[in-house]
Amino acid sequence: MNPIELAARLGRWSAGRGPLYLLLAGRLRALIDDGELPPGTALPTDRALAAGLAAGRTTVVAAYDLLRQEGRLVRRQGSGTWVAGAPAGPPTPNTAEPTVNPVFLNLLDPPDHVAQFACAGPTGAPPAVIVAYRAALGSLGGPDLGYHPAGHPRLRAALAERYSALGVPTTASQILVTTGGQQGLALLARALVAPGAEVLVQAPTYPGALEIFRESAAALLPIKTGISAYGDGLAHRPALAYLIALCHNPTGQSMTPAERQEIVAAALRRQVPLVVDDVLADLSFTAPAAPTAALAPDADELITVGSLSKLVWGGLRIGWVRAQPALIGRLARLKAVIDLGSGVLDQLAAVELLGDLDTLVGERARLLAARHDHLCAELREQLPEWEFERADGGQTLWVRLPHGDAASYAQVALRHGVAVLAGGSLDPSGGSADRLRIPFVAEPGVLTSVVRSMAEAWHGFAGRAAGSLPPLPAIAV
Repeated sequence: MNPIELAARLGRWSAGRGPLYLLLAGRLRALIDDGELPPGTALPTDRALAAGLAAGRTTVVAAYDLLRQEGRLVRRQGSGTWVAGAPAGPPTPNTAEPTVNPVFLNLLDPPDHVAQFACAGPTGAPPAVIVAYRAALGSLGGPDLGYHPAGHPRLRAALAERYSALGVPTTASQILVTTGGQQGLALLARALVAPGAEVLVQAPTYPGALEIFRESAAALLPIKTGISAYGDGLAHRPALAYLIALCHNPTGQSMTPAERQEIVAAALRRQVPLVVDDVLADLSFTAPAAPTAALAPDADELITVGSLSKLVWGGLRIGWVRAQPALIGRLARLKAVIDLGSGVLDQLAAVELLGDLDTLVGERARLLAARHDHLCAELREQLPEWEFERADGGQTLWVRLPHGDAASYAQVALRHGVAVLAGGSLDPSGGSADRLRIPFVAEPGVLTSVVRSMAEAWHGFAGRAAGSLPPLPAIAV
């Protein structure tokens, strides 16, 4: 079956709510189960169907793979994809779904010839990274098995020293080195969250954390903005509370010291583990705030996650968890089973970078502040109807569309060469359907070009929504 014919049968497959690959899989599943795609039907390749649907290839790949796991499709490299037929009996729940989040799907298989604005992070390694790795190579040698599940002693000591210098007395025994902040969150979820346990999160919040908590089969307890609301959530005594207090992802906003103090105090009263994600905290456009960990440096409940990936470069997979020694010991035992420890050379390079990290972070924060201002100016000029608040720091702007569904608009933006993240994937409350997360990490010229493309996409999308233009074919959005 050619992609145009299949696209016509699929109809408006992406008109519903939810991850696009699940919507596409649902429509294909219905066609198979209803007999419209009989057993033995050959389906288009991933790329061909993605082009016919004006969708990302990752959406098609994930949908095909899900149906393959269900036994409805057969896929073999070099032989194509064809219908195996509907399975006998009621469908079996899938317990090994791939990630549903567009952030990860775009990392796994970036859409061809598309500006990647669904993810945010440094777009290249600064020269200091190369210098640090050269120094790290020179420091290798001597007796060392190379396995350090809790982290290389030199890096643990350097991180403890940095926390102490920032007003948070810390020893090396309170530091666990992880393969990025993402692994730190995953280890904490594994240690502290049982299946079905409640996890308190902001709505919206960092999508990577949501994926981890869902993978842990947690019951998410989303809290909209407001300190009193977060305090009410802590009153439920969740198994864990996850908080981005400074340079929030995706809004870019920061809490005041009094607001952070109120939340920490409430967590301690309720004896709820409070995981504070400080991965972006140092990227403030003004003077960096005192670390949240300084509010209760010896409390068992206050746990901090940090990383160099957003401060320096995403390819430097070095993160850490700061917590009390008993929890650090538990996490180290979990990490030992998973990977025996992060790469020694990476950790030694991180030691070198920590020596002048304030300079690196200051340069990056100033660069991001300038690009933030540039993005805001371009949006005001080319898309004056879009609404947003200026960020206090971080890497992203949280934009509200005046009407329409952001997920549908994101599919139209793909037609114009821009992969942008719709707000629904960051909001477990079911809200933010009218929001987009737009990063300002790219160079000014790229930001200008991308906003121009988004504006062209918006004018077509808004015109069709208002009925002033003929509708797109059913395969669109």
